[in-house]
Amino acid sequence: MKQNNMLAMILAGGRGSRLHDLTNKVAKPAVSYGGKYRIVDFPLSNCANSGIDIVGVLTQYESILLNSYVAAGRRWGLDAKNSGVFVLPPREKADANLDVYRGTADAISQNIDFIDTYEPEYVLILSGDHIYKMDYADMLAQHKANNADATIAVIGVPMDEANRFGIMNTNETGRIIEFEEKPPVPKSNLASMGIYIFNWKLLRQMLVEDMVDENSHHDFGKDIIPRLLNDGRNLYAYNFKGYWKDVGTIDSLWEANMDLLDDKNELDLGDSAWKIYTEDVTTLPQYVGANADIKRAYITQGCVIDGEVKNSVLFTSTKVGTNAKVFDSVLMPNAIVEDGAVVNRVLVADGVRIGKGAVVGSADSEHIELIANDVEGVN
Repeated sequence: MKQNNMLAMILAGGRGSRLHDLTNKVAKPAVSYGGKYRIVDFPLSNCANSGIDIVGVLTQYESILLNSYVAAGRRWGLDAKNSGVFVLPPREKADANLDVYRGTADAISQNIDFIDTYEPEYVLILSGDHIYKMDYADMLAQHKANNADATIAVIGVPMDEANRFGIMNTNETGRIIEFEEKPPVPKSNLASMGIYIFNWKLLRQMLVEDMVDENSHHDFGKDIIPRLLNDGRNLYAYNFKGYWKDVGTIDSLWEANMDLLDDKNELDLGDSAWKIYTEDVTTLPQYVGANADIKRAYITQGCVIDGEVKNSVLFTSTKVGTNAKVFDSVLMPNAIVEDGAVVNRVLVADGVRIGKGAVVGSADSEHIELIANDVEGVN
């Protein structure tokens, strides 16, 4: 492991139930985003760009697609000698029955043997369902400089929204003195991003003890972090400045896609200095027909457009028919809006067909509507 003896573990087993039908058959990290990406591309690309060679991806819920996708480590340049992406679902062991991951900490506990194989000095724990760019090498450098036992990435959120997050209260040096989970009256606005660096020897000891604690939730936020604080360990906050989005709802996934329409968006997927790698899909270039009228749109390869598209994001190989209208919407891969159909403030799921003349969504809707099933046309 060339990156200062640090190994990464990505927690990618979440169901993402608030994404409704989008996650009925795929895990949340495998959900499509930004025209041609999947959410899990972001932490994996961050690892590759940060020089981390060994990455374990812990999968569980509806993991078939995610497992096969992640196993192709070459997408992120993690298929060279002494590097790799390893899919780690729950598995039966000689001394125990098959057990699901009971919590975020338990997922790491069940893979202690995997981590021990590489003898890392540090372990980086990541969520597999957030959209952001981060250089983990910078975070590790701060961790070492502070002689920390654990470092937790935090991001400033609006004070009136801080009660929705796990909040880290720090002193003037950045040392964490208190952790509050969704406090009614927050003392600070530093929200945990679910990104942790631990000294492996200490974390390993704590996980072994946590595994047999019948009163534990086996969770980093509920058990491991509070215990570290109670034990007087050195915990420090790493202040992240940049774009970060937890796309846990249909509204937030739609918003994250809409952010791409801003020329000055902080994510900047075109940045050659920090590429986000993904599956290379072989398809034709986009085709814009004679009847097309396009304003402020993010259009990906393989799209065929012969209608009106405004303020919308079109993923790979979507089609918009003649006289069709797509406003303030996200069309996921292979979605089809047939001739004369109207789509307004919706998220159309992969492969869904909106029939001729059909109308879905509304310009004044409070929430974004997910269209997960075909809509019949109007005769």
